[in-house]
Order: sequence, then structure tokens, then C-alpha cells
Amino acid sequence: MSDSRADALRALLFASTAAGMLMAAPALAEPGPDGEPQDAKTLETVTVDGRPVRREPRSPEFTAPLVDTPRSVTIIPQQIIEQTAATSLQDILRNSPGITFGAGEGGQPLADRPFIRGQSSGNNVFVDGIRDSGGQQREVFNLEQVEVIKGPDAVYSGRGSGGGSINLGSKAPRLTDFSRWGLGVGTDGWLRGTIDQNWNLGETAGLRLNLMAAEGDVAGRDAVDYDKWGLGLSLAAGLGTQTTGTFSYYHLTSNQMPDYGIPLFTKIGVRTTPSGILDVPYDSFYGLEARDYLTNTVDAFTADFEHRFSPALTLHNVSRYAETLNDYVVTNPGDGGRIDTGGVALIGGEYWMKRATKSRWNPTRTLANVTDLTGRFSTGGLRHNFNIGLELAREDNRNASYIVTTTSGTACPAPLTGFDCTRVYDPDPQDPWTGTIVRNLISSNTTDTVGLYGLDSIELGERFIVNLGLRYDDYSVEGRNASGTLAAPVYTPVGGDWTFLNYQVGLVYKPTASSSVYASWATSATPPTISAGDQNTGGAVGTELLDPEETESFEIGAKANLFGERLALSGAAFFLKRENAQIQVAPGVFEQAGEAEVRGVELGVSGNITRAWQVFGGYTWMDSELVSGPYNNVNIGDPLANTPEHSFSLFTTYRVIPSLS
Repeated sequence: MSDSRADALRALLFASTAAGMLMAAPALAEPGPDGEPQDAKTLETVTVDGRPVRREPRSPEFTAPLVDTPRSVTIIPQQIIEQTAATSLQDILRNSPGITFGAGEGGQPLADRPFIRGQSSGNNVFVDGIRDSGGQQREVFNLEQVEVIKGPDAVYSGRGSGGGSINLGSKAPRLTDFSRWGLGVGTDGWLRGTIDQNWNLGETAGLRLNLMAAEGDVAGRDAVDYDKWGLGLSLAAGLGTQTTGTFSYYHLTSNQMPDYGIPLFTKIGVRTTPSGILDVPYDSFYGLEARDYLTNTVDAFTADFEHRFSPALTLHNVSRYAETLNDYVVTNPGDGGRIDTGGVALIGGEYWMKRATKSRWNPTRTLANVTDLTGRFSTGGLRHNFNIGLELAREDNRNASYIVTTTSGTACPAPLTGFDCTRVYDPDPQDPWTGTIVRNLISSNTTDTVGLYGLDSIELGERFIVNLGLRYDDYSVEGRNASGTLAAPVYTPVGGDWTFLNYQVGLVYKPTASSSVYASWATSATPPTISAGDQNTGGAVGTELLDPEETESFEIGAKANLFGERLALSGAAFFLKRENAQIQVAPGVFEQAGEAEVRGVELGVSGNITRAWQVFGGYTWMDSELVSGPYNNVNIGDPLANTPEHSFSLFTTYRVIPSLS
């Protein structure tokens, strides 16, 4: 990063930390697990041992407690986020096995791209129940909890949720004054400061401010660094009354050196590992400091209203306008490069390679409104807990690459030509580079979504619950794809309109009030415009003729809350099938016949084993298979990418004394 930017960031870190110390000084006690201040004078008499970690989703679409919900759901609370020192969404989701992250493979953007149960879920990340469609690398300083729904969940999330979805719960104002500040210092120049300040503005109002600034290098990687800052501001009125309104603003700016890692050269024939990865030091970096960059910006405005007509009926409405930018030029150091195709050359006893680039300029704008009516009633001896909702959303997306032209730099030795070459086994990220970076033609599209859904948990006496869900979606895309050159552009109209119904049916048996055994079936539909998993690419020519891809899942499982609801256990077995993907079945012949399957087992634990011993983790086993693919695909019958057979995560703490864990 530049010296001026680094100096400014350090000043912000120092100022935020000093401000936090000053705000904390007037005996504003740090909040406990329930948000209430702990008076320093009575700290010794406050008992917090073994309090249950919050394990309930925020979404009103959940019509029953988690223990009575017939599907796998993981709730990662703020306590775990803080104790694991997570700073990104990827850090948080390491606590939930069965989730992996893509890293820009196959032309996908450099952005959060989670895979849940083998299905790309980059388009299925939500913030406070609103789809967060812009490509970005998300921060955590403004989050209170993260909710992961696993398996097809279209009745909750709408289109494109074949593997599941992720909902990020933002911090909200409270009715107590408190101040929390943090300063982190580590190796590789790691520096991070945060402030979480809440002001009580009367009997029913509160204001909450969250600030973050951070910088550092990536441990073990030459020249890979970052700096970022963020702000979350939220004002709430009517807290504790029948009608509550909350207005929020969120901003994030992140600048970093993008890193595509160590290249795969299976055809070089020397100094590679058995998998084909180059046998070079881990810190080898193939990018160019003078050329490469990655910038993310996010600005989001949210208005959230809730009115309780009675204890049995509540109306909730949330609106959001958000703008996101994902902008980068990154070195692609020849994944799969081959000496026999000219990508690599042996010159003077050394291997040389070209530094190719990938790039993206991708601003998005989202305007969305979600309304939920939640309530309960009894009829015919049956108790109903229901939710009826309407989602309206418009997403505007523009997308372009860059034309990167090098005018001077590291000359390539013959037979390689031009500039931007480096030694394969001794890359230098500080090689000189001079050139131009010009934005190419812009493709654009607008997506409109209308979703209408209903869910109901029907209690059949004390032992059985039937869970039903139905959602109708109207999804349309209109835009244009750009081709040709800047001097002679060609714009091709693209678009399509799809409607689909999705379902969820579950049966829950309750051996005891705090345990359940269940079976469920659920479906989802993925429009062909996002079937590749790229959340920021619109329709292609011809996609209007395709049907949505379809996913269905069968799941059986059990859940139990133990030790006075301090500890939650869960286990499930599932089978997931995705079909109707477009594939080439013969030269020039395409059909929607692609199919993939994933079967697996998932175990989870969260809470307190004893009053001092806390655990959070799980294990997932998955057996995946590409059942039907293109006629010339040698991977038919193989496991799916980004779908590990075994994944395990466990975080545990033991409180030795009240102030030391």
C-alpha cells in the first residue's frame, strides 16, 4: 500500500482506539451476553456461568424454534465470532463444516463464493434477510450472528439456493449505554482496531456506532497486503413498544493485493508435487506490485419497521438500497500452463512464464423490500405458527474487463515475446511495469424478482409437528451483452422470464420438550442466468429458452437441547440431487440433462458441557458424484469440486477463572 494511505490508516486506528478508551472511561460497563451492562462494583456477584448461547434465527420465516425445525441450520453467535478472532466471512464459516470457498476458478470473480453441500451459493448470501448480491469480500465487525441454512431452502431464500443460504445478522441499537473497543497487533504488520458504542437516547430509542480499521500483510506470502476500514451506524426508535423503526447505514472500503497463489504445471516435468503444483517456497508470489490491485466498496442504507398488533400477530417490513463495487486486475500465473503449448519455456537452464491477467469492473445496485406477517392461531384442535411474506427486488449489474497493455517491464527472453515474464522458480513481484489499464466494453443487466411465500408449523398435540412451506417466484432478466472492440462495439440484447414453485414438507416427532426427530423434503430452482454460480453475470444469448435447474433434498435427523438448554446437539443424514443443467450430449447438440448427487452425514454441537467448558463445532461427511455431464467430460462419475469427503471443525474454551479462559 502507499505510504500516505498507510499513514492515514494508522492515524485512524490510533484515533479509534483512543476514542474507545475515552468512551469506556466514564464507567460505561461492557455488556454481558444479553446486552445488559455489568456494574464493576457488583461484578463478583453476577453469575454468567453456563448461559445458553443464542441459537435461534432472526428471520421471521422460521415458524418454530430451531430444535423443532426439520432441517440442518447452524447459528454462529457473536461470542464465537469474537473468541475465534474472525475478521471475514470465510473465517466465520470455518466453524461450520460442509462449507468451502471458491477462489476465482473458472473465470469466477474474486469475491466470497461459498459452496454448501457441493453447490455454489455465492448468490445466496443475505444481510438481515435481504439478498446481498454484489460481489465482495465481507467483513464481520458489524455482525451479531451468522445463520447457515443447509440444503435446498427456496421457501426461505428464493431462487438459486440449491445448497443452502447464509444470513448475516447486523448489530442493532439497544436501550443500554455501553462501549466496547478492541486493538489487535500481530505479526506481518497485522493491526486492527474496532469500536462498538451504544447510546441510550431515552426510554425507547438507541443509537449504535461500529467502526473498524485494519491493515497488514498475509502471513507467508510475499507482497500480499491489505488495508480496509468500515462503519456501521444504526438508529432505533420505539424499542420495547408495539412499533419499532430502525434506520441503518453501512460502509466498507477494502484495498488489497490480489493473490492467485502458486500455479499448477502438470506438464513441466520437473520440481512439481504429485498433484502437479510447483515445488517452490510457499511465499512465492507471481503478481506485480506495480500493476495488480483489488478494491471493494459497499454502501448500504436500510429501513426496518415492525409492528405488533397483538402477542399473536406481527408485521415486519425491511427495505434496503445498496451499492457495491468489485474492481481488480490480478495476475493469473498460468494455471495448467504447459511447456508444449508455449505458456512456459526452458531458456538458459531456467523455466520462464508469462504473467497473464484476469480483471473485472463490476458495480451493482440493489433495491429490495421484504414484508412478513407472522402469527399464531388455533383451529380444530391444531395450533398454527405461520409466516406469509412478499419479496420485491431489483438488481442492476454492470460488468466489464480491462484491457491491460504493457509498454515496458521485464522483457521476455526468446522464444517468449513481449514483456511481463518471470522466472517460474524465482518470481519477483517488484519487477518494473509501465502500461495502461483501460476499461473494456460494458455488459449490463437488470434483474427483477417477485416472491410470494407462506410457511406453517402445525402442532398436532404435544408430540408431532408438521412443517409446510410454499414459495412462488417470478424472476426476469433484461440486458445486453457487449462484444467486439472499443472502436467497433457490438451489443446483443439478452433476457428471459421464469416462474417457479418450490416446496418444503417436514414431519417432527418430539420424544421430549427439548428434543426432536424429523424427516423433511425440500426443493429449489436456479435460473439459468446464475447456474454457473457467478452472482454477478447476467443472461447469455439463448438462456431464455432454458428451464431452471432443479434441486431436491431428503433429510432425516435429530436434535436435542441438554443441561437446561445450555448445550445443543444435532445430527442429520441427507441426499441431494441437482438436475436439469444444460450439457452438450453430442457435438453441437445440447440438452438439459446434467445431473449431480451428494449424500452425506452431518453432526453438530454448540453450547456448554459444564458451566466453564464451552464447545462449538461439527463434522460432515459427503459422498458426491457428477452423474451426467458433457459427452466428452472425463470427470463423469468423479466427486464434485469444492466438496470434501470429510470436514471437521471444533472450537472449545475453558474458563479457569471469571476473567480468564
